[in-house]
Amino acid sequence: MQTMRVRFSALAFGAAMLAGCATVQNPTKGDPLEGVNRTIFKFNDKVDQYALKPVAKGYVYITPQPVRDSVTNFFSNIGDVYVAANNLLQLKITDGVEDIMRIVINTTFGVGGLFDVATLAKLPKHDNDLGLTLGHYGVPAGPYLVLPLFGPSTVRDAVGSIGAYYVNPLSYIHPDGLSWALYGVNIVNTRANLLSASDVLEGAALDKYSFVRNAYLQRRNYLLAQGKSGGNAALPDYGDNAPLPKYDDVDGSAAAPAAGATAASAPGAASAPGTASAPANPAAPQGASGSGATAATVAPASGTPATPPLDMNGGPENDQVPADQVVPPRLNFPTFKLR
Repeated sequence: MQTMRVRFSALAFGAAMLAGCATVQNPTKGDPLEGVNRTIFKFNDKVDQYALKPVAKGYVYITPQPVRDSVTNFFSNIGDVYVAANNLLQLKITDGVEDIMRIVINTTFGVGGLFDVATLAKLPKHDNDLGLTLGHYGVPAGPYLVLPLFGPSTVRDAVGSIGAYYVNPLSYIHPDGLSWALYGVNIVNTRANLLSASDVLEGAALDKYSFVRNAYLQRRNYLLAQGKSGGNAALPDYGDNAPLPKYDDVDGSAAAPAAGATAASAPGAASAPGTASAPANPAAPQGASGSGATAATVAPASGTPATPPLDMNGGPENDQVPADQVVPPRLNFPTFKLR
């Protein structure tokens, strides 16, 4: 086990040294080490692309879904030990007791945690870790970090991950080979559960690094705020979002003009030189439709010939159209009402 730790330390040191030459001219606020982080992110992405993801796909191919669900429940039950410890450290006694009850019920009645009986018993599952505990007591997150082989983190969460190793019961299993084998199975199973999510990420994100960084930081801020507010935190603030565009109501714009506008568009309403048009009749109903209401809203001025009445088709009854007017025919289609 000591040899594995030395190899891992050497690998992490080598990756950091290779990343030291990478610089970003204008690093993002909260990510001053963006150049180093991007290099380590590419390294992790290549390891996932050529090693971890193919193994996860093979694991899904040869392992039935019920077996994978049992493996997920088993490691989730072990993780509840870590969650319960952090809830108690944050003096969340109710949540801590519920986590302990989940462990007892799933271990006893769920065949060592292979079945999630506690969820069926209406015991909620919580999400907590040492990084959130430190944040709960005011420790700042620090700069964003990408850890070799471990992925996105912050300085505070990286320190918290060290505590996670010593609290996890898998770290105390002997022989050491069995402990690392269980860690490996947990990593492969977790990666298999994220296959669909990674496919969506690869197809949607133009910059995978920025997408993963923002998603990680926003989720951590939300979990921390939720923990401080007792689970009643609002959704995280994703920045200054522009308001949704307002589209014009094309269908409603035709019905928007009032009776006065209808009168202005009626035949004969346009005033010629030497003529005047009277205002619309205020007594006419606003919602009335048809030629009768339109004609009633136009009153001829004194000394000018009155506009001839319109027939059912929208044309003058005597079929004599004045020279300066063109009245298009109005087509009336039958309507049907379902009752």
